[in-house]
Amino acid sequence: MKNLSTLNRYIGQYRGKLVLGIVFVFLSNLFRVFQPQLIRDALDQIVDYIKSPVAQRQPEVLVHQLMYFGLVVLVCALLMGLFMYFMRQTLIVMSRLIEYDQRRDIFAHYLKLDSTFYKKNKTGDIMSRISEDVNKVRMYLGPAFLYGFNLISLFIVVIFTMFKVNATLAFYTLLPLPLLSLIIYKVSNLINQRSEKIQKQLARITSVAQEAYSGIRIIKSFNTSGDWERYFGRETGRFRNLSMQLARVDSMFFPSMFLLVGISTLLTIYIGGLSVFEGSVTAGNIAEFVIYINMLTWPVSAIGWCASIIQQAEASQKRINEFLSLDPALPLATQPSSMPKDLTLDFHHVAFSYPESGITALQDLNLNIPPGSKVGIVGRTASGKSSLAELLLRMYDPQKGAVTIGGIDLRRLNPEELRRHIAYVPQDVFLFSDTVAGNILFGTSEADTNPATMREMARIAAVEEEIMSFQDQYDTIIGERGVTLSGGQKQRISIARALMRDAPIVILDDCLSAVDNITEEQIFNGLLPLLEGKTLLLITHRIAQTRFMDRILVMSDSRIIEEGTYDQLIEAGGFFKKLHDIETDSQRQAARLLA
Repeated sequence: MKNLSTLNRYIGQYRGKLVLGIVFVFLSNLFRVFQPQLIRDALDQIVDYIKSPVAQRQPEVLVHQLMYFGLVVLVCALLMGLFMYFMRQTLIVMSRLIEYDQRRDIFAHYLKLDSTFYKKNKTGDIMSRISEDVNKVRMYLGPAFLYGFNLISLFIVVIFTMFKVNATLAFYTLLPLPLLSLIIYKVSNLINQRSEKIQKQLARITSVAQEAYSGIRIIKSFNTSGDWERYFGRETGRFRNLSMQLARVDSMFFPSMFLLVGISTLLTIYIGGLSVFEGSVTAGNIAEFVIYINMLTWPVSAIGWCASIIQQAEASQKRINEFLSLDPALPLATQPSSMPKDLTLDFHHVAFSYPESGITALQDLNLNIPPGSKVGIVGRTASGKSSLAELLLRMYDPQKGAVTIGGIDLRRLNPEELRRHIAYVPQDVFLFSDTVAGNILFGTSEADTNPATMREMARIAAVEEEIMSFQDQYDTIIGERGVTLSGGQKQRISIARALMRDAPIVILDDCLSAVDNITEEQIFNGLLPLLEGKTLLLITHRIAQTRFMDRILVMSDSRIIEEGTYDQLIEAGGFFKKLHDIETDSQRQAARLLA
């Protein structure tokens, strides 16, 4: 249970509920143990009545005494039930509160981890740990705690009472318990090993299902539904086999429990019967011991169930701890500097390779971008354009050199503070399953939420008219990842979302690829006046878009190979001119085909 020890900090927060729960467990069992003693006294009373001479028998006295015993047993049962209710209201509620806290902390930790973590780990596995694994741990903190404390307290009270009545009879009655302990020890180890395999396979199934749901349109368009069904069937088949193996181990517990309890009952009746003849115990004592044994039947049987829950929780908490032990690959500054007023961007001999793949993105890059500049960045695919944006956002740190803003290394800044000064529209546009308004206002504080401003940003992004044509307009739910929208609509809503932030630095990473030339011109006509005095980095494959920029950087093989204005680069006749000519020829051919 070494991995479960990490839960102690949560348990400590609710130690009041834990202590109260233990007290209620003990009180519940105390009133439970009173009942066999009352039944013993009642049975002995009946036996004495039968043995007494006829002349001394008084039926009305016996009836009154039995009524008294019945009433006391009923009161004990009611008190036992009341304390059981309180017991669940403390221990089970505590487990639910810890479940909430743990999920919240895991999610907060996920948000702290950087892009490298999410590229190395599958979404399904991440989801499994915060859902299935946390639920397994909650079962340990709730039912396992509840029945575990119940078992311990009941054993203490019952065994003490049994030895107090007759030590010899108690010894023979409890004789099978050491064998029970051995069975639990052996089987719980098997449960732990198999539970860990099951949780890993469950995470695998979740990942497969998540990929299928996300790529359902591709699966259907390529007509591979049958292949995915068979693939999912194989994975669920492995899960079924592992679960069946665990079920076989679990099934060994209950027969073992009931067998040992049955042996205890036989020993009680046999040894107790001999003791009655010897006069050391009464018939009521035998009935009392048989009730005690049956009273222990469920708690003893629950040992196996609790052991299974604990071992599954141990395996799950181990998987959770593996993620919680991960630190962000990008270390935070111990004493972060505040954002400078000067927002000059500089790359000083920057070299960068992606840690997941080792692909070189930038080599010995030197670049200065003064505040308020409008910079276009063009080049072939994988030339390092998007890497500039990721380094500015500090999604990664360079392996060599430094990226600075106002002369301060980004590694010395608080990433959250840095990103508040940057509005970013990535290549792979992502929209949430929310309303259009919810997506545009994403990342905007309530104080800055203004419907008129939102509509103005949508107008500048050339998507206002289309939004108004939707049935619910800005309240339209756009579906997961914006599935109900076209590619161009998603891009333009993302632009409106970025503009709502009113950040001094704006990065547009090839976010107009799905927009036609007329709409593109419309967007730039509204965008450039809005960004007056702000820094704009436009990363694009379309050469025509760069004509709006003050300065253009041409990248190839992870380096800047050309730099200048649009007209200067055309006149130079270099790589930029070749890209321009290729694009122009493509547009002419397309125009001829359309004509």
